[in-house]
Amino acid sequence: MTTPANAAAPAPQIKIEIPADLEGIYVNFALISHSASELVLDFARLLPNTPQAKVQARLIMTPINAKLLMHALGDNLGKFEAQYGEIVVPAHHTLADQLFRTLPPGDANPG
Repeated sequence: MTTPANAAAPAPQIKIEIPADLEGIYVNFALISHSASELVLDFARLLPNTPQAKVQARLIMTPINAKLLMHALGDNLGKFEAQYGEIVVPAHHTLADQLFRTLPPGDANPG
């Protein structure tokens, strides 16, 4: 049996190795810049009452890979929300305001 010329060949399997000693890095702030040929994503950790954020990791990628990442994030966030409920983004505050606001004394309900 022959395969039609226009049939897509199966994608090759890519083996990804994650070193056992690789540590995850917590970040809650991102700066994104670009040129005609690449996007630079700087991931930082912003702490409450600290006016400075330290970049923890920098990713440099092509525009097409950045767009593929955007689609993959959207797909995974959709699956997350299907399982756990909608992620609500504050409409009138920055994310930093929402994450690091000071609660009035006695207010136990931040949301």
